[in-house]
Amino acid sequence: MRTFGRIVLGLIVVLGLAGGIGYWWFTHTYPKIGPSPDLKIAATQEMIERGKYLAEQVCSCMDCHSVRDWHYFAAPTKPETHGGGGDLFDESVGVPGAIYAANITPAGISGYTDGELYRMITSGVKRTGEPVFPIMPYPHFGLMADDDIKSIIAYVRTLTPIENQVPLSKLNFPLNLIVRTMPQPGQPQSRPDPANETAYGAYLVNAAACSDCHTPMEKGQPIQNLAFAGGNEYRLPGGCLARSANITPDPETGIGKWTREQFIVRFKKYADEAGGHVPVDSAAFNTIMPWTKYAGMTDTDLGAMFAYLRTLKPVPHQVVHFDRVSIANQ
Repeated sequence: MRTFGRIVLGLIVVLGLAGGIGYWWFTHTYPKIGPSPDLKIAATQEMIERGKYLAEQVCSCMDCHSVRDWHYFAAPTKPETHGGGGDLFDESVGVPGAIYAANITPAGISGYTDGELYRMITSGVKRTGEPVFPIMPYPHFGLMADDDIKSIIAYVRTLTPIENQVPLSKLNFPLNLIVRTMPQPGQPQSRPDPANETAYGAYLVNAAACSDCHTPMEKGQPIQNLAFAGGNEYRLPGGCLARSANITPDPETGIGKWTREQFIVRFKKYADEAGGHVPVDSAAFNTIMPWTKYAGMTDTDLGAMFAYLRTLKPVPHQVVHFDRVSIANQ
């Protein structure tokens, strides 16, 4: 019996060592992304203005990297938290764990070089080599034009510094390991000429990561035959359930009967202070759609996005946009 016990103990030790070595190898091998580029951005005022437009409106970076105020429709961000991070993304938005948005003001990114920021935004790897969970849509940003990404970096360097110690993010097992395999090198593309409205609209729809919210997911993967057809579910702070809309050109359940003008007006109604700060209570109809951010896009850009969406395959998919159902009652 003593011999058998020693054998069992020996096997446990060997398996433990093998597991430890395997874990060390995996965490030191992945993510398989090369070093950050040697990049120093010579920012111009034109770049900063372009970066502001992209970060504030199109890519809506500030919507995630600020704290949203759910006392108002579409939860506009609180000005005093602008870029300071700390907003939580958890099971209510489909994240198996707790992800806290980073502080992207100079107080939070001062240790990053421009090249390290570029790699993080386009490939999903932090300066420490740790992966970024793709709730930050770096797969989309990695397809944007180099000049646009550099402009965003130039802009966030100008934000008012906010000293905010953001809690550490934590993913549940085994996603905390799987996430290390997710980052991929960016594949930057040229920004299409706005005169080519459909191609330019496709570029903007990618930059805004519209598909991430408007395509239902199953086991963490988009359901391809429901691309842009809506139905993703989001628990709101009050406990109610919101679902993304069908934005394919299906005439009955999507935007097939919309005109270009109707599409633009739908966004622009939230552009001013009155439209962007409509009080709601916790049980009233609300949405995670950052209308107040996208409302700042130009008519030309919104029109191009509409033109592209009209080229998508119509998908009949009826979506109930809101349920007044409290988690506590389920």
